[in-house]
Amino acid sequence: MSDRYAVIGRPINHTKSPLIHGLFANATGQHLEYGAIEGSLEAFEAQVHQFRDGGGLGMNITAPFKLRAFELADQRSERARLARAANALRFENGCITAENFDGIGLLRDIEVNLGEPLRNRRVLMLGAGGAVRGALLPFLDAEPAELVVANRDMAKAMALRNELDHPRLRISRYEALEGQAFDIVINATSASLVGERPPLPGQVLGTAQLAYELAYGKGLTPFLRLAREQGVGRLADGVGMLVEQAAEAFAWWRGVRPDTRAVIDQLTIPLE
Repeated sequence: MSDRYAVIGRPINHTKSPLIHGLFANATGQHLEYGAIEGSLEAFEAQVHQFRDGGGLGMNITAPFKLRAFELADQRSERARLARAANALRFENGCITAENFDGIGLLRDIEVNLGEPLRNRRVLMLGAGGAVRGALLPFLDAEPAELVVANRDMAKAMALRNELDHPRLRISRYEALEGQAFDIVINATSASLVGERPPLPGQVLGTAQLAYELAYGKGLTPFLRLAREQGVGRLADGVGMLVEQAAEAFAWWRGVRPDTRAVIDQLTIPLE
């Protein structure tokens, strides 16, 4: 019998995870089964326990269960603790261990796949939700000149600053970005999912070399259209992050990290 893994979320019919992990398994010679589970809002924890008790070795967690997966775990990585969310679980020796690979997947896509190192550059992240929380430690470890987090809800953004006191981390209101210059701008808000632009002032994107949209497969989102209008030379969506965080989870479970280039190419949808 093959080792069993799965992704759980709600809704789950759009997930690319079984395809991605199947491609990884074929490429690395690993024998495993990877399925998709429609999560229950009432019985998520019971579903995780049932999968584990049935011989499952690990799970990926997607919306809306990342916070509940974190709370369910017996052990949590530092990245998961800061994010207060888990996107991967491992079941071993009766213990549930939580990890969060979203941030390291995003960083690897930007630095390795797109060739845009963060070191000594000014980076702007829009939003203060789970994706941003998960990215803070990996991004700060990459030694940017400054990492600015901008959000509508300043209390939510300041909570990040209070939890992670770092000299290169700064919290800002959107309007305070007026006149500032950034090298890399990342949209981690939900604005593009509802056809809206983040409330950026003036020409704040105009100096950026890269505008990165966490959403993927949506074409030119309002954020990316704004970036193009302001002359940003390079636009990218989050398909690379999706594949890279999956590769991190695969390596955590299986002890071998798959090559990601072919999978990214297969899943990439042109922006226009």
